[in-house]
Amino acid sequence: MALLVLALLIVAAILLTAWRIQGRTAEFEARFPPEGQFVEVDGTRVHAVVMGAGPDLVLIHGAGGSTRDFTQGIAQRLAEDYRVIVLDRPGLGYTDQIAPAHGRAFTTAAATIVEQARLLRGAALEMGATRPIVLGHSYGASVALAWAVTFPDDIAALVDVAGPSLPWPGDLTAYYRINGSLLGGIVVPPLIAAWAPAATIEAAVEGVFGPDPVPEGYAANAGAELVVRPRSLRSNARQVNSLRPQIVDLAPAYATLDLPVEILHGDADETVPLTIHSGPLSDLIPGASLTVLPGVGHMPHHARTDALIAAIGRAAARAGLR
Repeated sequence: MALLVLALLIVAAILLTAWRIQGRTAEFEARFPPEGQFVEVDGTRVHAVVMGAGPDLVLIHGAGGSTRDFTQGIAQRLAEDYRVIVLDRPGLGYTDQIAPAHGRAFTTAAATIVEQARLLRGAALEMGATRPIVLGHSYGASVALAWAVTFPDDIAALVDVAGPSLPWPGDLTAYYRINGSLLGGIVVPPLIAAWAPAATIEAAVEGVFGPDPVPEGYAANAGAELVVRPRSLRSNARQVNSLRPQIVDLAPAYATLDLPVEILHGDADETVPLTIHSGPLSDLIPGASLTVLPGVGHMPHHARTDALIAAIGRAAARAGLR
């Protein structure tokens, strides 16, 4: 009898969790719907927000983000001087997975940074951007570097904002290691999706910004809740968990890059440390320009938007677009 009761309780918990996931996913997607348009690249649907006029500028968000990280005022400011194309990466926001396996529970497969670069480059080409300036933040900067290395003829300049670019010592946090593993990826994302309270999501956003404050209105509009969906939780964790060996493979090609490169990084960034990544990277890429922002954490595009705009302006000028 005890085993029967236990089995019934487990089934009830699973059904309740599934019901909560369905309801919360619908709620989050209603609150933060797609902001832009969709283009199809080799059968994969990509969500893009396009605004402004001028030289083409592609913006690629970081881990756990979406187009909304840039459309909280930054993209609008840049649209005064550029045709801005903000893209969701695969499995995040509203862009589809590149391969069906990437969305399944019983796997650790994830889109590589080269595969993501190929997809986003294809989306940019679909919208007529043949040689854009490409800006990536955090994980998005790794994708931007892969774009520059793999498709050098289809990029005018690169802007790296607090990006992981070189192999790092030690392990990732338990969050990524567990959610990016096979068993952890099956069990934990549904529990987070169903039961993570709003306070936990807010604390995670604050942690990413630290030591800088979260901009007023950001939490209410950036759609951090969109990552609290099982497919996005798994995609995000798997992509980050598999990043290091891809960086190892990519790094030897940095010395061959022949394009304007602007790097922006805060010296208080504990998520992607300056001394491990952007500092050494600036010595590896010929002609790369590094701007170090004193006291700034992992979100310099919000903490020092004027410095970001200046870096993009220098990249555009160096590429002959201004």
